[in-house]
Amino acid sequence: MAIPYPHFNPVTSEKPAMEVLSPSPVVMTQDELKRIAAYKAVEMVESGMVVGLGTGSTAKHAVDRIAELLHKGKLKKIIGIPTSTKTHEQALSLGIPLSDLDSHPVLDIAIDGADEVDPNLNLVKGRGGSLLREKMVEGVCKKFVVIVDESKLVKYIGGSGLAMPVEIVPFCWKFTAKRLQELFEYAGCVAKLRTFASANEMENGGLPSVTDNGNYVVDLYFTRDIGDLKAASDAILRLAGVVEHGMFLDMATTVIVAGDRGVTIKNKISNV
Repeated sequence: MAIPYPHFNPVTSEKPAMEVLSPSPVVMTQDELKRIAAYKAVEMVESGMVVGLGTGSTAKHAVDRIAELLHKGKLKKIIGIPTSTKTHEQALSLGIPLSDLDSHPVLDIAIDGADEVDPNLNLVKGRGGSLLREKMVEGVCKKFVVIVDESKLVKYIGGSGLAMPVEIVPFCWKFTAKRLQELFEYAGCVAKLRTFASANEMENGGLPSVTDNGNYVVDLYFTRDIGDLKAASDAILRLAGVVEHGMFLDMATTVIVAGDRGVTIKNKISNV
């Protein structure tokens, strides 16, 4: 069930969305929806927590909100663990105290966006290129809260037709990309090296995009369901040259989805 909200004002509104009785007739932009989901997630952050700070356009709103609440004194003694150089720079500029996994190997909560969310709360992440560090940080948190707008919901992983990233070492990258494509030939897979835009803005123009870890990213595009996700994950990671992939399986504990009708909160069902 969706929790409706009024016209969103991120600066002045402190009223929880769930207190609103009727949805807003105002059609919101995708960025406004992202901000709503991010602010809802930050309500789960408490003073004294060690917080994983995600990367990307949606997570940026969460980092901004945490900093705002710190400056207002509504949050205290927060320690942030950034998932990328970009997020590190953002948090540092906002005055959020930072640390790393060496000093804090267990996090209370992590908040991040996702590129895809399937019905079982499995994710595709890393279209921003930070998949390895995101998985390291979000894999050791007690609670992993994912924030998305409703356009990120898919019937199956790869269902958006957009990239499922795989971080690989630069050495013989064409060989690794070819093996990845052959691995999912049954799903109509096409593997493409991620590059910077060339001067003439031609597709695939320019130099290879390099991650914070000095690696390349191969984007996999599927036309059909790849099937058993854990089997697919194992097969990818067995390939020499692969560092990590962008499928985040069975990791999200909560997914917050903002749509035109309100906010929907989906919680992981425990098998225990």
